Amino acid sequence: MSQHNTLQRFLFDGIPVRGALVRMDSAWQEVMARHQYPPAIRHVLGQMLAASSLLAANLKFDGTLIMQLHGKGALRLAVAECTNDRTVRATARFDDGIADAPLAELLGEGGTFVITLEPKDGEPWQGIVALEGDSIAAMLQNYMLRSEQLETHLVLACNDETAAGLLLQRLPDGHGDAEGWPHVKALAGTLQQDELLKLDALDILYRLYHQDAVRIFDPAQVSFACNCSAERVGDMLKLLGGEEVASVVLEQGSIEVGCEYCGQRYVFDDEDVNTLFGMDVVAAVRAEQQRH
Repeated sequence: MSQHNTLQRFLFDGIPVRGALVRMDSAWQEVMARHQYPPAIRHVLGQMLAASSLLAANLKFDGTLIMQLHGKGALRLAVAECTNDRTVRATARFDDGIADAPLAELLGEGGTFVITLEPKDGEPWQGIVALEGDSIAAMLQNYMLRSEQLETHLVLACNDETAAGLLLQRLPDGHGDAEGWPHVKALAGTLQQDELLKLDALDILYRLYHQDAVRIFDPAQVSFACNCSAERVGDMLKLLGGEEVASVVLEQGSIEVGCEYCGQRYVFDDEDVNTLFGMDVVAAVRAEQQRH
């Protein structure tokens, strides 16, 4: 298993704390290879991608954790997703010429942080809170405390080659010595971003907690994957309605839809559209236009 695209979960014996470490190299580079994101956006998406992988580490269902930052400044939207299979993807919408600036300035006033748990079977759950904090880690720590009543500590880092993160979460009382939480969190505070980006998970755990009893689980592989497909795009076009879709085809010769995550392009011509709607909707719209 690659040591450079891994999620490592761990648990302290005798201290009510669980944690996870993630390091993505080629998986992160796959995300970046599909878009020419400016530095400000790369910095945000890399940390969000690491954070989404960490928060999804304890998912108990088949599905996806979707993390969204909604802003009213130059950064309009940033999205990072991680599935229970540890596949990741990310995208962003932003103003042209966006400058490298503090996160709060990029987002502007009145933004929100949204986390959606979307199971393959069953209804999705969504939590929404106002943006509090001057970094992705601080915002998520506040989010988890307000939405989940769960004390959380996050350290996130990224550069052009690697996205990485450390997550610690305090378990409910009764799982060990409650006084151990400040100790574990304080040691995590000594971890430098350069160490997080370059060291393997076991090296980091030894560096921080070699004097504590830490139970280490089997590492999981993390990879880039996109679940877009012609069928999904077709379902979206159905929602627009046959008349609107056929009108575009008559005007442009075809209708083209691109995936915001991976850049894949899907083209539907008149034959594809007629098959999609189960009737010659293009001919019907053409006849209607000719009558008018």
